[in-house]
Amino acid sequence: MPGGAILSATNDVSRVEAPVTIKAYLLCAFASFGGIFFGYDSGYISGVMGMDYFIAVITGLDKDTAPEGTFVLPSWKMSLITSILSAGTFFGSIIAGDLADWYGRRVTIILGCIVFIIGVVLQIASAGLGLLVAGRLIAGFGVGFVSAIIILYMSEIAPRKFRGALVSGYQFCITIGLLLAACVDYGTQHYNNSGSYRIPIALQVLWALILAIGLFLLPESPRFFVRTDNSEKAAKVLARLRGQPADSEYIQQELAEIVANHEYELQATPKTTYIGSWLYCFKGSLFEPSSNLRRTILGTSIQMMQQWTGVNFVFYFGTTFFKDLGTIQNPFLISLITTLVNVCSTPISFWTVERFGRRTILIYGAAGMLVCEFIVAIVGVTDGQNQNAVRAMIAFICIYIAFFASTWGPGAWVVIGEIYPLPIRSRGVALSTSSNWLWNCIIAVITPYMVGTDKGNLGAKVFFIWGSLCTCCLVYAYFLIPETKGLTLEQVDRMLEETTPRTSAKWVPHSTFAADMGFVDNDAAEKGSIEHKV
Repeated sequence: MPGGAILSATNDVSRVEAPVTIKAYLLCAFASFGGIFFGYDSGYISGVMGMDYFIAVITGLDKDTAPEGTFVLPSWKMSLITSILSAGTFFGSIIAGDLADWYGRRVTIILGCIVFIIGVVLQIASAGLGLLVAGRLIAGFGVGFVSAIIILYMSEIAPRKFRGALVSGYQFCITIGLLLAACVDYGTQHYNNSGSYRIPIALQVLWALILAIGLFLLPESPRFFVRTDNSEKAAKVLARLRGQPADSEYIQQELAEIVANHEYELQATPKTTYIGSWLYCFKGSLFEPSSNLRRTILGTSIQMMQQWTGVNFVFYFGTTFFKDLGTIQNPFLISLITTLVNVCSTPISFWTVERFGRRTILIYGAAGMLVCEFIVAIVGVTDGQNQNAVRAMIAFICIYIAFFASTWGPGAWVVIGEIYPLPIRSRGVALSTSSNWLWNCIIAVITPYMVGTDKGNLGAKVFFIWGSLCTCCLVYAYFLIPETKGLTLEQVDRMLEETTPRTSAKWVPHSTFAADMGFVDNDAAEKGSIEHKV
């Protein structure tokens, strides 16, 4: 590597990372702040679309003179306003993969914040459908940059023993953003002026500014520097992240493992064109667990499954759904309660994701969700107009959200940050995130037609669909999701090569890439480490 860097390597699998420091926690915790404006942007629109002033602006109707039952947003407008953000985010996520490799993870996130702010300004200035939709499309590109790369960045800088918990903090921040949006919507719902929707929109600028300014103070990912052949900067960043001197044994050993893994992957990576480098994400056999194709399908499909749980139906259309039930006096308050349940349940995952593992919580989370959803659907169909039945439906919707928030909400994000090898990691995470937003967009487009009173009018019966899809999530998690708890990103590569998802929880690291790549010779290995010139 440039500069003839001296790395101290080891074949002791327990010594490839320094002890965890408070500083490492704080750095990752701040990076997870990106989830706040992701969650806020997803959450505020549900309440805004139920506000009388906003409905009047978009439809041109007057509530006092409009015929009964017609003063609502048409399904196609609800679909367009909600889904256009996800469409922008889908493309933004894909673009972000290249930007993260060319300019760095941190720079890409900051650029996403800038693009997002431009989109928000357009939404604030809107007084009709056209500019609002354009602003949400542009803001979507910014959210795509941030949502794709913040997971990549956190996974690459977080300590392995608490990586799952720290990455789960991103999902926790998403729930906080949703809660803040619900609170602001609740506070402005009765404003009889443009402040009813412009205030919720404008507050998004604050979240983006905080993240962008803070990231100027955070270090770049050490694995990005390894990828760009700059081991000296990688060592300095690792020293900052781990709270150790750059020449300490811990830092040199961890850097040696990252470099060795990268060189191992490069040996199997063909020299090709730009298009060929994207196609490399799909190389290999579908029946080989460690192939790039299998990993890419796993990452994109787990994000698809997360959307299939149906949780965004509650957060995107919860206010209008509860209003259509007819027996709820304040649907805004119910939406606020469901969002609060989401926030309070997510921190459970900080413990469970490391105590029980990613695979386990995803299996049991899917089981819990499908039971709750089928109960909601059955109660809604059999006695949906009874006040007690409606209360029961709301209670099980809250329990369902609690299951999601503590399992699939953070779990899917944790997994996609861990399963890709370094040569395709940024693009793999970008493809996985874009899959999330693609299905988010599809659900946002079709749901108003499924439940709108002027269209399908499924009402509570829609939960039969979500329950059936959660059953698919359960089967998927059992057969396809590997256990990555407690492993470095490099050890995850080795585990995927040597085991299957159903046996992965029993796999134990038995060597390091540094030893396998010749960074450690057999005589020195017995002493614990050896210096090797890269």
